[in-house]
Amino acid sequence: MTIQHQWRTVNGVKLHITVAGSGPLLILLHGFPEFWFSWRHQIPVLAEHYTVVAPDMRGYNESDKPSCVADYDIQHLVEDVVQLVRSFGAERAIIVGHDWGGLVAWEVAFRHPQLVEKLIILNVPHPRLFLQHLITNPRQLRRSSYVFFFQLPYLPEALFKANDYAAIEQSFRRTPVHREQFSDEVIEQYKQAARRADGLSGGINYYRAAGRRGLRKVTQPNPVVEMPTLVIWGEQDVALGKELNANLEHYVPRLTLHYIPDAGHWVQQERPDLVNQYMLSFLETNG
Repeated sequence: MTIQHQWRTVNGVKLHITVAGSGPLLILLHGFPEFWFSWRHQIPVLAEHYTVVAPDMRGYNESDKPSCVADYDIQHLVEDVVQLVRSFGAERAIIVGHDWGGLVAWEVAFRHPQLVEKLIILNVPHPRLFLQHLITNPRQLRRSSYVFFFQLPYLPEALFKANDYAAIEQSFRRTPVHREQFSDEVIEQYKQAARRADGLSGGINYYRAAGRRGLRKVTQPNPVVEMPTLVIWGEQDVALGKELNANLEHYVPRLTLHYIPDAGHWVQQERPDLVNQYMLSFLETNG
């Protein structure tokens, strides 16, 4: 299988994307502090059945990194995905997202339901449920306290750069159940992406933009998704507990939910075997 590296200008930014396979369009959206590489275990498997596109989202790795925080507002992140899908001449796509990529995927489904054939979410809660827990659940508020730190100027970037980007390594090795998945070679890939010019500010600006907008305004007033939706959740996630999925079926009537007990936040990298199995089964069943 060959992975092609391409660049596409969408929504006023130049995105680096990887493309593999043929068939219906499937978009993979990564989180923080990752890039397309976080889907390395999924791309070959999915490319046997789909045209798989894994971009470096705006602000990451080889894609453009606008300097203005407002350029990372959720409406721009959503429009990037919409125009990326259309750049392939497709009317619909399967949208897959993890972490921040998952939040963007939720919002694409809310705002452009006609564009999303199926939705797959990994370890990021439905935005409405997340907001409810932040308001009513002190434990979740403590877990999410790093979001407030990311609102500060300069300091978050300085912390991540210190000691040869030691915080990047700690992000992946401190919490996962399967630390063996994060070899020195894998960690170096993430460090290289962070070393690029403004390689950290872009991703951190996602948090800053959300903070300035306010959580109540990030999501839509009626956030129900009607398309078939798969949620995969590593139960050992230290930042996002599985209790965030309580009552998820109220917002996602066509829900398939799988928990993976021996995986954490980096679920598709920790247990790629199960994640790939669940994704393929869902896509085949809901064809």
